[in-house]
Amino acid sequence: MAPVPSAPTGATVVLDGLPVYYDTVGDGPPLVLLHGGMATNATWGAQVPALSAAHRVVAPERTGHGHTPDRPGPLSYQGMADQTAALLEALDLAPADLVGWSDGGMVGFLLAADRPELVRSLTCIGSGFSSSGYVPGSMEAFCALPADDPEMAMLAALYADASPDGPGHFADVWEKVRTMWAEPFDWSDRLGRITAPVLVLIGDDDYLTVPHAEALARRVAHGRLAVLPGASHLVPMEYPELVNQMILDFLGHPEVEEMMPLRRKAGG
Repeated sequence: MAPVPSAPTGATVVLDGLPVYYDTVGDGPPLVLLHGGMATNATWGAQVPALSAAHRVVAPERTGHGHTPDRPGPLSYQGMADQTAALLEALDLAPADLVGWSDGGMVGFLLAADRPELVRSLTCIGSGFSSSGYVPGSMEAFCALPADDPEMAMLAALYADASPDGPGHFADVWEKVRTMWAEPFDWSDRLGRITAPVLVLIGDDDYLTVPHAEALARRVAHGRLAVLPGASHLVPMEYPELVNQMILDFLGHPEVEEMMPLRRKAGG
């Protein structure tokens, strides 16, 4: 009989005066899960049992997300990356394997580029390196939604279940997040800095285009691409067993070992 997975243990670490919440479970090499924007660790429910069987899984919740309170001021990808770097150092996790979904993948990208000593490998799920990679009109339509729109109900419920700021603060955080999302960005100049192995995983009907995901995988030094058919931005929920197995296979064999290389043989 397979062992029953342990339940995650919640804790906080104070970073720049803010109590940042994280869940942790399992033993072994550190594997850090970075959730998406407006999400909480509850969205990793299908991944934690499988990934914690052989890894120490640590899942922080960033400012204004989950159990971590909001603070005055805007949100930015760079600020979230700096906070995550501080957490990795405070908990002595580096170098860690990072798995980032959506905004979490953007955070992981910045860490891998700017703080390579903290990152052993990076899995990006539904994440890109430039706002030009979004499906035209997709982010604009999402960012235009009011906080009380029915399409926001799942995110609002996740927030209400966890936030120490109370459900009434959801609209404030949504305003900060959609303002950040609406800001154009282009990190193309950082692609060449990433030396850690990178798995780029995307659904074929994501907010980001498949060609953009391919560009990310091809332009880092040790990248690989996985496109899941019939999948959206919520691919870890839609195909959890497949996603989990792909992550575990990548962690076990982060270096590419092709039998018949074409692009990699040519150095492309």
